[in-house]
This record gives sequence, C-alpha cells and structure tokens, in this order.
Amino acid sequence: MPDQRDHYKVLQVDSEADPDVIQAAFRRLAQKFHPDLAPGPEGVGQMAVINGAWEVLRDPARRAAYDVERSRAAHPASDGRAAGDRPATSGGATQGVDAAGPPPGNPSGSVMNFGRYARWSLGEIARRDLEYIEWLDRMPIGRPYRAELDQILRQTGRRRGPDVEATERRGLFRRR
Repeated sequence: MPDQRDHYKVLQVDSEADPDVIQAAFRRLAQKFHPDLAPGPEGVGQMAVINGAWEVLRDPARRAAYDVERSRAAHPASDGRAAGDRPATSGGATQGVDAAGPPPGNPSGSVMNFGRYARWSLGEIARRDLEYIEWLDRMPIGRPYRAELDQILRQTGRRRGPDVEATERRGLFRRR
C-alpha cells in the first residue's frame, strides 16, 4: 500500500461506512468522472483510480484485508519500519495524524489518540508545545483530559488557582 492512494479518501467516505454508502459514493463519482462525461486524460485517470478503489471496497474480504494493511501503515512501529521511514511531504514533515513525529519518550499522563500528537502523552506534549495544551483545554475534544490539562497548566504557571484569581480580580464594582 505504500504507493497506493487511500481508497476511502478516493471515494470520499469514512472507513467505517456501510457498503451501501460506499456504493452510492462510487456511483456518484462514476457519474461525475465517467470518460463520456469528462473527456480527456483527467477524466480517464480519475475514473481508473475510482474503479480501483471500488474493486477493493466492494468485496468484504478484500476490504477487510485492506483495512488491516491500512492500519499497519498508519502505525509504522507495529510493522517493523523505523520512525524515520515514514513518507514525508514536500515540506519534509508529515501532515495530519502523527505530524509531530514519534513520541520523544518519558511519557506521563494520558496518551492522545488523535491529531498531530497521536501516541504522545500529555506530559510529552507539555514539554514540547504548551500552547497546544492550552488549545486542547479550550476545545471540546479536550474534555476527557480536563483534570490533567488543568494540573499541567497550574504546574507551568499558565493558570492560577481560583482563590488567587478571585483576589486579584478588580472591576468597576469590586472593593479594592
């Protein structure tokens, strides 16, 4: 799969989509890129890619084998490749999941399973990118980690306790 495109992305469906959804997506794209409707090398090339994705995803056995191969490619440590063997983009860094690279080591706290810091612990992220911790604290996706995020932000001085903040608050109608 290293030189293949992601069949789910080609058909513009989620990897957990039902077979009926995948078939509907294939038909929609086939109508759009059929060589009779989109003449030229672009239409023919795109239709070949769409057909290749459909051939794999329409058969349950081939789809299951593809999913296993796809998950191995997504987690290179599990298939024996070194972390530096991952494909790089034109900028030299991977994009999307694992964009930050492999975890640096010395994990502490919960391990993230999404985003650029996938497979990193919150402690490792805090040592590298404290702004990401602050962003995660503000976002709904960070809710399961709120207690740990709060502790990290307090330890680094980015957040003070509620009693300190209450005494330092001054407003128009507060006593000084």
